[in-house]
Amino acid sequence: MNAPKSYRIAYLHGMGGGSDSRIPSLLRPMLPDGTVLEVRTYDFDPEVAHARIESWFADFHPDVVVGESLGSLHALRTPDVPRILVSPALGAPARMRIYSWLALIPGVTAILDRIYKPREGDRQKLHFTYKVLKKYRQHGKEALQPRGGSVFAFFGLHDHYMKWGVVSIGKYKKLFGDGYATYDGTHFMEEEYVKSMLLPQILQTLSHLR
Repeated sequence: MNAPKSYRIAYLHGMGGGSDSRIPSLLRPMLPDGTVLEVRTYDFDPEVAHARIESWFADFHPDVVVGESLGSLHALRTPDVPRILVSPALGAPARMRIYSWLALIPGVTAILDRIYKPREGDRQKLHFTYKVLKKYRQHGKEALQPRGGSVFAFFGLHDHYMKWGVVSIGKYKKLFGDGYATYDGTHFMEEEYVKSMLLPQILQTLSHLR
């Protein structure tokens, strides 16, 4: 009898997340034996992060990539691999562009750093400088280029980032069509929806790889 196939899932956390982020921590014990879910803390500078993620994926060879919030942009820059997005922040580059000009005003960087300060732990360090923030414009363009591999997304109906256009179902539909589902929750997908919606989508995607 052949041994069951093992799969590798790469999880790309959102802004200020990291290796101990909540959703991958919830998912890991729910996955079938032999399935590896790996998450690594990456840099806030999108180009530094992209280079490191490419190096990671060259060794890890993920079968599926899950991108959360700002991590969805990095997931979308991954070609030829199924991608599942949670609260994809496709409008974040436009928001970062505004912040980049504001960061030229003395004191604004310190204010933004305090507002978005991550929790303690192995978390992405955030520093809102003009030099870093201006790179998000090109990062967004690269992320939204057509690539191979399927895309599916989840949106919370009470996502407070929708009012700023950071998260937009309409923008997603225009780019990727109707491959998405909504849940009655917030930007930070609640545990019940991780179990009832995200996990089944991951398992279904993996089953199509057999």
